[in-house]
Amino acid sequence: MQKLILGTVFSFCSIVSANAADIAVAKMTCEMNVRPLALDCELPRFGWQLASDRNGVMQSAYELELFEADGSKRQSVWKSGKIRSDKSQLVDYAGNTPLKPAMKYIWKVRVWDQNDQVSEWSEMSEFRLAPSKEFLNASWIGAISHADARIPHGRKFHQSDLRKPENKQLWADVDTLAKKSISLRKSFPVTKKGTEATAYVCGLGHYEFSLNGDKVGDGEFTPLWSDYEKTVYYNVFDVTDRLRKGENAIGVMLGNGFYNVQGGRYRKLQVSFGAPTLFFKLLLKYTDGSTEEILSDAGWKYSLNEMTFNCLYGGENFDARLEQKGWNLPGFDDSAWKPVVVQDAPKGELTPQVAPPVKVMERYGIKTSARLDSIDVTTKDAVTRKKTTRRLPADSLNAYVFDMGQNMAGVPEIVLKGRKGDKVRIWVGESLGEDGAVSQKQTGGAHYYDYTLKGEGDETYRPRFSYYGFRYIQVEGVALKGDRNKKKLPVMKDLRSCFLYNSAPKISEFNSSNAIFNDAHRIIEKAVRSNMQAVFTDCPHREKLGWLEQIHLNGPGLFYNYDLTAYIPKVLRDMSDSQYSNGMVPTIAPEYTEFGEPFGDSPEWGSSAVIVPFQYYDYYGDNTLIRQSYPMMRKYVDYLTSRADNHIVSHGLGDWYDYGDFRAGFSRNTPVPLVATAHYYQDILYVIEAARMLGNQYDVDFYTALATRVKDAFNKRFFNEQTAQYGTGSQCSNALPLFLDMMPEGTRAKVLDNLVSDVHKHGDRLTTGDVGNRYLFQTLARNGQNELMYKMHNHQEAPGYGFQLLFGATTLTEQWDPRQGASWNHFMMGQIDEWFFSSLAGINNRKGEAGFRRLEIRPQVVGDLNRVQSSFETLYGIVSVQWQVDADRNFRMKVKVPANCTADIYLPGEDNAQPVGSGEHLFTKQL
Repeated sequence: MQKLILGTVFSFCSIVSANAADIAVAKMTCEMNVRPLALDCELPRFGWQLASDRNGVMQSAYELELFEADGSKRQSVWKSGKIRSDKSQLVDYAGNTPLKPAMKYIWKVRVWDQNDQVSEWSEMSEFRLAPSKEFLNASWIGAISHADARIPHGRKFHQSDLRKPENKQLWADVDTLAKKSISLRKSFPVTKKGTEATAYVCGLGHYEFSLNGDKVGDGEFTPLWSDYEKTVYYNVFDVTDRLRKGENAIGVMLGNGFYNVQGGRYRKLQVSFGAPTLFFKLLLKYTDGSTEEILSDAGWKYSLNEMTFNCLYGGENFDARLEQKGWNLPGFDDSAWKPVVVQDAPKGELTPQVAPPVKVMERYGIKTSARLDSIDVTTKDAVTRKKTTRRLPADSLNAYVFDMGQNMAGVPEIVLKGRKGDKVRIWVGESLGEDGAVSQKQTGGAHYYDYTLKGEGDETYRPRFSYYGFRYIQVEGVALKGDRNKKKLPVMKDLRSCFLYNSAPKISEFNSSNAIFNDAHRIIEKAVRSNMQAVFTDCPHREKLGWLEQIHLNGPGLFYNYDLTAYIPKVLRDMSDSQYSNGMVPTIAPEYTEFGEPFGDSPEWGSSAVIVPFQYYDYYGDNTLIRQSYPMMRKYVDYLTSRADNHIVSHGLGDWYDYGDFRAGFSRNTPVPLVATAHYYQDILYVIEAARMLGNQYDVDFYTALATRVKDAFNKRFFNEQTAQYGTGSQCSNALPLFLDMMPEGTRAKVLDNLVSDVHKHGDRLTTGDVGNRYLFQTLARNGQNELMYKMHNHQEAPGYGFQLLFGATTLTEQWDPRQGASWNHFMMGQIDEWFFSSLAGINNRKGEAGFRRLEIRPQVVGDLNRVQSSFETLYGIVSVQWQVDADRNFRMKVKVPANCTADIYLPGEDNAQPVGSGEHLFTKQL
C-alpha cells in the first residue's frame, strides 16, 4: 500500500492572530518595470509582491496613494482608498487627474490580508511617463548631411550582392566622413540651485554620453537596435547629482552600429540609414520654479576622435595618440573643433527605450596561454578577390593565443604599457586552426581590433561599438611579463573577456542529480545570453541578426529563466515594424537585409508574431500584447492564406537543421509543406483566441471555419489512414499534428505509437531540428512519455546535449554534431529547458489560467534521477520546487508558493490534486 503524508511547514501560523508585522509590500513596479523613467503609456498599471513568513497569506484589499513630485514639492494626485480586491499586479491607475508627460510621480501602497490585518505603508517608488512629441524639440546634429554623404538607399546589399560592380561603385562613392566616429561637445553654465536634471539622448548608431568627464549610464551599444525607418529609441537619464555650479560640459561619442553598416573587413551585409547623428535634450529645473533646456543644435561642435574605424561586423581601430585630453570636461579649448551640421531627422518615430540595455555583465580571465611558433596569414586582393596564404614565423608577429575558458559574445579588455606609436592587433574567435592560431573560418572574418598606444603608463583598451562571439583571444605585437623583450614591444599586463548581453534579470535556478542536464542548462544559458542583445540574435559573430523562429520555439524556456516583461514588447515591435504591406513577417526583425525566398519568408519564423504574444500572456497574465498585436497577427494569417494552395502552405525552411546521416541545413526528414501548414493552422487557432479576447465574434466565426478547412486539407494531404503516419513518418511529421491535436478522431493513440516507435527505431534518439525539437519534446512530455524523454537526452552521443558537452562546448552549438562546423554559439536547439522546468520540476499554470498566480506543481520522477531543485520568479514572487528520492524510493518534496498565490500539488502517480496556499509545504510519499 502506498503511504502518503502531507506536512505543511509553518502551518500553525495560519491559526495565530496576525498583525501588521506579518505581511509587507515588496518589489513595487509600474508597468512591470522598477522605477521607469519614460513609460510610453497614458494610464500606467501598478504591481507589488507580498512578503510574509506565514503560510496561506492572501491579499483581501489594498490602498494606493500617488503624488506628483516636482522638485521638492509634493502634491497628491490619487488616493484610491481601501479597495476590496486580491489583485496585486496590473492594477490600473483610476484617478481622475490626467498624468503629465515627463513628470516625476511617486507612490506607495499598503495591503490587507485575508484576516483584514493591514501592512505598513510601503516605501516610496517612482515612475515617469514619456514626454510628449512636442517636448522632444532638439535638432539632429552630426558631421555631414545625408545628401552630402551620398549613402545608397535600400536593404538589398547582402554579402553576395556586394560583389556586383554597380553596388561596389555605389558604396565607393560614399563620403568617408559618413562612417567616421565623431565626438560632440557642448558647455553650459549653471548659475542657480537646481532640483532636477533629466537628459534625453539618442546617438545613432550607438553613443557614449558623458557629463563633466564621467560616463552616464552603464549601457553598451545604446540605444537598442531597431528598424530606424519605423522606430528610433532614446534613453532617459536622471543626472541631477552630476551637475555642478558654474560651467558644465556634455560630451558624446558616436559609433555606427546597425544604423550605419558601410563595411570594411568582414561584412554580412551593408545597410545605412544615415551618417552618425545625435539628438540631445537636457531639462534643468531650479528651486525658484524656472526651467532651462540645453538642446542639440547648430551651436555644438564636433571633432574626429581616436576611433579611426568601427564596424559592427569588422571590428575597430583605436589610435590613442589622437586623444584630446579633457575634451568632455569644462574649460576645454575647442576652438579647433568644427561646427556641427544640422541633419535631417531619421524617419522612425522617436520612442523611449523601456527595454533594458546591453551591459558588460561578466568578465573572464585567462585560463591557458600559448606562444605561436608560426601562423598562416591569408590576404585577399582587393580587385581580383584572390586569396593568398603564407606562413609567417612567430617572431615577425610576436603572437600569443589565450584560452579564456568560455565562449561568449563580447569584447576583449587589455591593459598595456609601451611606447607611443606601438601597435597591437587583437583577434578573437571561438575556435583554433591547425596552426594553433585563432580561427574565424566558420564565424565570419576578418574581425579584429587594432590599438595604437599613446605611451603614457598603463593603458586600458576595450572596444566600444563592435563585438564578436569568441572564446580565444590572439594578441599580436606584445611581450608578456617575464619575456625577453629585445624589440621593446608593449608589455601586456592584463587581459580579460567582457561578456556583453542584455541586462534583463535572470530569475531562475535549475539543478538536478543528472550532470548532463545541469551542464546542458548551463550551456543553453550561455548561448541565450550571448544572443540576447538588442534582439535575440542567431549568433554573435557571423550574422548578429534577429532570426525569429527561435523566440517562440524556445519561448517557455526563455520566460522561465529571464524577466522579459520589458524586453519582449520591444521584440514584438521589431516584428510589427518589419511586417510587409501584404502581411508577410520576414524571418529576421529588424530586417536589415532582404534575403528573398526561402530565407526571407518562412512560416515557422514569421509565426513568432502570432505565438509570442500568447506566451507573454501565459507567463505574466497580461494580454496587452495580444490586443496590440492583433492587427499584425490577423494580417499575417491572411498573408499565409494568400500563399496557400487548397489550404496547404508550401514555402519556407521547414524543420531547419534536422538530424540524420547528412550535413544539417534544409529540412531532409520532414516535408516542408507539412511543417509550414501546421504552423499556419496553429496561427489561425491563436487568432481565433485573440479575437475571442477582443470580443470580435465575426473574426471568431470566420477563422474557426478557416481552421476547419485547413485541418481537413492537412489530413487529406499528409495523413495515411492505413498506417496512421503523417508525411514521411518522421518524428517531426507526427509530433506536430499530435501537439496541435490535428488527427482524425480515434487515431491519436496510433499516431503517438508511431512517434514513439520511430524514436525507439533510432536507438531512442531524436531526428528533429530547430523547429521540430519543441514539438517532439513537448508531445512526448504531455503524453506520458517522460521516461523516453529521459532516455533520449541522458547520453553522450550525437545527436544530443551530452555529445556537445563531451565535445567541449561551453555554449550550445548550431548543429547537433558540432564537428560538422557552423557556429558553436547558437541557442536555437535549447528547447529542453522548457522540459526541465515544466516537467522535471513540474511548475506550470493551473489549466485555463495565466500569469502563474494559480499554480500546478506536477513533478516527473524519471530514470535514475533522484534530485531536482528548481525555481523561478513570477510577478508574485519566487516559486520553488525541491524533490529527492532516496535509496528506499521515499519521495520527499518541498514547495514554496508566493504570497497571494495558490497551488494544486500532484504527487508522482497521483491524479488527484492537493490544494495549498502560499508559503512552504512539505510532501512525502513511498514510490
